[in-house]
Amino acid sequence: MKTKCKALILGGGIAGLFTATVLSKHYEEVIITDRDEFPAGPETRAGTPQAYHPHRFLERGKMIVERWFPGITEELLQQGAHPRGLKSVKMTNRYGTLEMPDGPNAGCSRALLEWTLRNRVIQMPNVTLLPKLAAQELLHDADRNAVTGVVFRDKSVKEATLLQMNANLVVDASGRGSKLADWLQNLGYAVPEAEKLHVSLGYSTRHYRVPEEIQAVWSTILNDGDPSLGIGTAVFNPIENQIAEVVLYRAGGDSYPATDHQLYHQEAQNLFGATIGDLLQQLEPVSNPRGYRIEECVRQHFEQMEDWPSGLLVLGDAFCSFDPIFGQGMTVAAIQADTLDQCLQSMRNEVLLEEGFERFALLKIQSAIEPAWWLSAAADLRWPGVTYEGHLSAQGFSFAQRLFDVCQELAYGHHDMTVFEQYMMVTGLFASPQDLFNAEYITALVNADRSGKGKAWLHQELQEANLPLEELLARIIPVFNNEFLPLSMGLPE
Repeated sequence: MKTKCKALILGGGIAGLFTATVLSKHYEEVIITDRDEFPAGPETRAGTPQAYHPHRFLERGKMIVERWFPGITEELLQQGAHPRGLKSVKMTNRYGTLEMPDGPNAGCSRALLEWTLRNRVIQMPNVTLLPKLAAQELLHDADRNAVTGVVFRDKSVKEATLLQMNANLVVDASGRGSKLADWLQNLGYAVPEAEKLHVSLGYSTRHYRVPEEIQAVWSTILNDGDPSLGIGTAVFNPIENQIAEVVLYRAGGDSYPATDHQLYHQEAQNLFGATIGDLLQQLEPVSNPRGYRIEECVRQHFEQMEDWPSGLLVLGDAFCSFDPIFGQGMTVAAIQADTLDQCLQSMRNEVLLEEGFERFALLKIQSAIEPAWWLSAAADLRWPGVTYEGHLSAQGFSFAQRLFDVCQELAYGHHDMTVFEQYMMVTGLFASPQDLFNAEYITALVNADRSGKGKAWLHQELQEANLPLEELLARIIPVFNNEFLPLSMGLPE
């Protein structure tokens, strides 16, 4: 049963739409605001400069969204999205190559996905979208203990016009550009230092028209980079209307992928290798390459604040932003919103937003973020020039990198599909990292490495630490909360 309350969401992107979907079950009125105009069709909004570049769900995110929006995959396919089911996925790294059929899925652009989701959300009778409203500051009570609304600048008029909107709950889903930390400090709150991953990453994307004979065969082609050699990643990814994205990626700031069309073509051929380079020759470019750069990824720790105003929550990139190359952002936004839904359901027999609920929800959401943040940080820190600011163990990241090397050598080099499936369950956010990072599994894994390199590495780690493996893991690997894993809806077949 809904309460007679109003929820106000800042940001009409993917995280905002997910949040509205959840809150529509619990609030009588839900309003989504955004500084952009919402396009009438599947077009890129001005406030999403990254939308031209590839977006995808990890399998867990896809399953959450299918639960919220039944039939969304089929709807995307009807809108021209690329049917990936049973088409080939080819993944290559320095250890070898795996090729396998993809599952039922729809390849599409961020613009098509967001437009399709938005059309579903606006059909919810208690949800309203209000464009061209730029949030300026938070409204609050006299004691500054509660957020009561937001002050907006109305961008639909030329004159500088401010308007106030009251709400029982304000959710910041405004993305990387969030001003929430500044707003809280302006209200007198002490905001903890954020964790920061200084990635200096760059990627460059070009769109191609794909012949039917290629469209019929391929789902995704991934050539994973080798940071130790400065070799970037390249991905071929068909989207809607017989268009494919080709993206080149590097991190660390030493150099960035080319945006000149001739240099781009040569770089793509070099990264994909001879076989896929020949495939690129058959594609017709329909755009020039476009670059995009991110200097840092940020994880806020609002849940650590001793005081937190009632009536305020935060989700999506405004809470924790990720390196986009790993495809975690939209999936984590779905997991966060799903976690919020479970928190709200747990309060059904209580006052909906009783004192302390918001901090309880922030703690749960932060816990849900932890695996994705730790995994992506460990991967990015392989690149020379990437640095980390925060409390997580550098030794833990190094240990994770080496263990993942063992996993990938067994999976890609020796086609050990049991190891591959366990590795993908963890990196796909279906299973906790602790399913890999426990003494029993690690011992079995290094024993399966016939080269002996895994055993030698682990022996050296334990000698240097002068600790049993269980104690070493407890010291350097975070404790991941498995409360919301796996989803009650089940794991993929």
